[in-house]
Amino acid sequence: MTYLIVGGSSGIGRALVDQLQQAGHTLHVWARDRRDLPATVTFTSLDVTDDGADFKSAVPDSLDGLVYCPGSIDLRSFRSLKPEAFHDAFQLNVVGAVRCLQAAERTLKKSTQASVVFFSTVAVQRGMPFHAAIASAKGAVEGLTRSLAAEYAPTIRVNAIAPSLTDTPLAEKLLGSDDKREASAKRHPLNRVAGADEIASMAAYLLSERAAFMTGQVIGMDGGLSRI
Repeated sequence: MTYLIVGGSSGIGRALVDQLQQAGHTLHVWARDRRDLPATVTFTSLDVTDDGADFKSAVPDSLDGLVYCPGSIDLRSFRSLKPEAFHDAFQLNVVGAVRCLQAAERTLKKSTQASVVFFSTVAVQRGMPFHAAIASAKGAVEGLTRSLAAEYAPTIRVNAIAPSLTDTPLAEKLLGSDDKREASAKRHPLNRVAGADEIASMAAYLLSERAAFMTGQVIGMDGGLSRI
């Protein structure tokens, strides 16, 4: 299978690249920087917030799945958030995903088992203080997931994963000390923070034939935080 991982050079996306490569799949990665991606990965330097970027020319000739990994963590009080913060969060999390998927849509439709995976956050289903900007944007991602799942069925499956705080470079400031890590772990019923590999494993599953009867779902991988 051939997969496109947008934002695959860091965090959950990078972990997913490793898992898919080990399974023998052909991988394309779009990101700002290549970093330490394997030489066998086809890399294209793209900024998903760039209005002038040529996304269509970077789409491979065949494609069986797309995973959109870019995200942001901007935790501030609502009072301190300017409208620009909401705009930026929406551009990165929603508009960027739209650009990538619209560029790849025709190629995905040629596959016999195409799958798209987006990322939301536990903060959409469980109200959390200081999450107004990111929860608003990811709420739109969940709406996009369900809408496209209906529109693309039965040709392309569309699902999303809604994790809680995950041990990635993006969360480094929030997990940068033992005290911070312990406090974050205690917020979860499972009493720990998720690893990037765990979340990536769910994305790999959603891409695979094993999830062939699953679409329109937003799957919480949050250590029970959203439910118990």
